[in-house]
Amino acid sequence: MELRDLDRELGSFRLRLFAAALLVLFGFGLLVVRLVVLQVLRHDELSTQAENNRITVLPIPPNRGLILDRNGVVLANNYSAYTLELTPSKIDDLDATIEQLAPLIDITARDRKRFKRLMDDAKSFESLPIRTKLSDEEVARFTAQRFRFPGVDIKARLFRNYPYGELASHVLGYIGRINQVEKEAIDDTDDAANYKGTDYIGKLGIEQKYEAELHGATGFEEVETSAAGRAVRRLRASPPTPGNTVRLSIDIRLQQLIERLYGDRRGALVAIDPRNGEVLAFVSKPTFDPNLFVDGIDSESWKELNESLDKPLLNRALRGTYPPGSTFKPFMALAALASGKRTPQQTIFDPGYFWFGNHKFRDDKEGGHGSVDMYRSIVQSCDTYYYMLAADMGVDLIHDQLQPFGFGALTGIDLEGEVRGTLPSTEWKRKAYKRPDLQRWYAGETISLGIGQGYNNFTVLQMAQASATLANGGVHYRPRLVHQIEDAATHELRELPSETLAKIDIKPEHLEFIQHAMVGVNREGTSATAFRGASYVAAGKTGTAQVVAIKQNEKYSASKTAEHLRDHALFIAFAPADAPRIAVALVVENAGFGAQSAAPIVRRVFDYWIANLYPSDQDIALVQLGQAPAPTGTPRPLDEVGPLPGAPLAPPLVPAISPASAAAAEPPP
Repeated sequence: MELRDLDRELGSFRLRLFAAALLVLFGFGLLVVRLVVLQVLRHDELSTQAENNRITVLPIPPNRGLILDRNGVVLANNYSAYTLELTPSKIDDLDATIEQLAPLIDITARDRKRFKRLMDDAKSFESLPIRTKLSDEEVARFTAQRFRFPGVDIKARLFRNYPYGELASHVLGYIGRINQVEKEAIDDTDDAANYKGTDYIGKLGIEQKYEAELHGATGFEEVETSAAGRAVRRLRASPPTPGNTVRLSIDIRLQQLIERLYGDRRGALVAIDPRNGEVLAFVSKPTFDPNLFVDGIDSESWKELNESLDKPLLNRALRGTYPPGSTFKPFMALAALASGKRTPQQTIFDPGYFWFGNHKFRDDKEGGHGSVDMYRSIVQSCDTYYYMLAADMGVDLIHDQLQPFGFGALTGIDLEGEVRGTLPSTEWKRKAYKRPDLQRWYAGETISLGIGQGYNNFTVLQMAQASATLANGGVHYRPRLVHQIEDAATHELRELPSETLAKIDIKPEHLEFIQHAMVGVNREGTSATAFRGASYVAAGKTGTAQVVAIKQNEKYSASKTAEHLRDHALFIAFAPADAPRIAVALVVENAGFGAQSAAPIVRRVFDYWIANLYPSDQDIALVQLGQAPAPTGTPRPLDEVGPLPGAPLAPPLVPAISPASAAAAEPPP
């Protein structure tokens, strides 16, 4: 039997016990030191971090401001709806997740394509909608299965709504999701904080131009969150301020009437109040539905709009340029009087053509008009008179006399994207072309300028502005679409004053003569049939503009010409002639004679604005076909027509939605 050394073992045990005690004391020392660091030295820092982890500050995007017409009709508003949103960075297999969601929520192929398009313009950590406008049943089904889908959530969103669809779409524009380029541009501005939580921005039209007024001020709320990141309770909040209400000068019922009168035809019309520059109607046909762009347009709809031969996305009133045709003649006549190149009584003989060198410029009337003075040249639209006048004046004198009316210059209207057009001069041609032989101005190029052809190319907006300037005696106003802005917080109305760009010095006797001749056009001239029986006196000038040149030995035949190569129909007018309240310019593309296709539209516009009459449905149908110069059927007083015949009612407005209240509104699982 082995004897143990008890003393030795006891000593070894005591040594181990002492070492363990030292280790425990050292561990407690470390804990005490760490506790002092956390609770004393870093108390303020860590307390703030803990509070931030517990409290989340959420932005509350504001309600976008309303857009109204001049009479208070709502043209753009907002509504709320639930959306199914995915955050790609939180989802391992995006395609598999979408497939698993399909039995719960109907996700179409169009939804998937739109979602992928949004992903291309967004960052992976952003929440992107794959389905919008969910039903309550769909929300309930998903909520019960939410635990299966990390990175997928349902959110309450505000959506922009254009209750009248395609009506006035080129004026209103649309909003769309903020892309990466726009986001970076916003981040570089002082307004970056105001766009926290905002996913949409004005992309076109009034929505784009008045983004600062319509957006509003973003609010916020502090929310206490659980460990899972769910909102528990709201601690405090600062409500958002809605965007301001923008009231247009447009009369939407007049706008709708004009768009109906165009029917399926292409073209543009601008109506201006010559007393202040307010735009009363701004039409570009065909139009498009801006609601397609609110959620992100799908590829099929985009392709249909973008590749259509009718170009519905082109704002023809703002960006389309056209030869003015014979609507240019009153301005040429006024330039001749101002420069002393002609007197009203001076006559020329028109044999039906004008020779310049070896080139024969033909008049539209075979055999000519005979002896023609200035009055007859306008009333009967004599081309030969203006061929001769252009040759006598020269291109630079024509340019200098007509430039003050705004031809070939930006009008400054409150829309983005306006084009300048072309009022030619020798200097313009030198800058427009690079080859020396093309930079030279040839005398023969001047002749066709006299009848509004050649290098002349103007927007319908420019023609309307020039007509308004002629109507009011030479006051050149900046056209404007917005009439008033109402502050969302104070409801204070802010008038946008008219802006005079220039005052053209026109001799009263010259102005009176030109206006008298334009009245003659509607009484005894080319548009007399269209204005037969009118209760007011209107001044006007028809025009027909060639789209393609006709060879000298050929004669134009509309029936033998492809539809998109036929002449354009134009008309300018103002009324009442003695105290004008409305001035109009329009083009109906490839529709032939202005007297047949353009003047009848203006007659109905003037009847509406001056005589308070709305045309019969039969009359509208015939105007659409170009078969009703004078009104047919019985026109209706405006007070018997109603606000907008056949148009849907706007949905009710909704308050701004906060993130916490959106979560609270979700149906329970």
